[in-house]
Amino acid sequence: MKKIKSLTLLLALGLGITVVSCSKDTAVVDQEQDTAVGISQDVLEKARSLHFNTFDMQATSMEKPGGKLEDGYMIEGDIFMTHDQLMNMELGGDITSKQYRTNNLVNDGVITIIGYTGNNSNGLTTKMRTGLQWAVNNYNRLNLDISFQLTFGTNWQDKDMVVFQVQGGAGGSAGFPSGGAPNQFVRINSGLNSSLYDNNVHEHVIGHEIGHSIGFRHSDYFSRQSCGQNTNEGSAGVGAIHIPGTPTGWDPTSLMNACFSSSEDGEFNGNDITALRFLY
Repeated sequence: MKKIKSLTLLLALGLGITVVSCSKDTAVVDQEQDTAVGISQDVLEKARSLHFNTFDMQATSMEKPGGKLEDGYMIEGDIFMTHDQLMNMELGGDITSKQYRTNNLVNDGVITIIGYTGNNSNGLTTKMRTGLQWAVNNYNRLNLDISFQLTFGTNWQDKDMVVFQVQGGAGGSAGFPSGGAPNQFVRINSGLNSSLYDNNVHEHVIGHEIGHSIGFRHSDYFSRQSCGQNTNEGSAGVGAIHIPGTPTGWDPTSLMNACFSSSEDGEFNGNDITALRFLY
């Protein structure tokens, strides 16, 4: 998830999965020139076949709680996948409207989720902990077929999902589910520590990355309009599945838009709720 600062697109960080102020950059971003560097052709072709936009795709290492690094790829700004996760992923369906999911969903039941509180750079700040609690409450109050059991602490190894802090600009990143299990690691960037972002923005960013972790793509998949862009994240036909009951076109208040502002309230809108209830 990306944040836009007034008239400036910040590609800092959303899966999954960073922007400031309500003022969106209205300039069209030219993405015809693919600037992915150092990535093998078979990996790029696989990402494109899954309907990912490979513009600025990066081979990178992401931190786990405690500092251990995991190699993989950052795609579309906030979607992190290991090589095996990317190469083994299969998608299908048609792109026709605003809410999108992957074929990789989560089995029904309780998802254990921990907010990491280690006394190091990975520990969540007070606002991050509050945002996580509020985001989990938003999911649980819908009485879905999945629910979240939230704890805070440092014993994360046996948890289904771990939310922790990493260095970076405002935003976060996550992955997609695999084998019926949610993506385990949700990284929240230290840039959210700015006074620009209140508890509601933290709730928004964390709720968005949890959304990637249970199988959601970006709501503005077809335009990335929330980022001040005018580009599709891929060609129509495969790779994202439209969720029935969600409207066609731009929905500026969806939690799952690719970019966010400093005025977000952190809540699902009606279409987000429709999508969640359809899937779970």
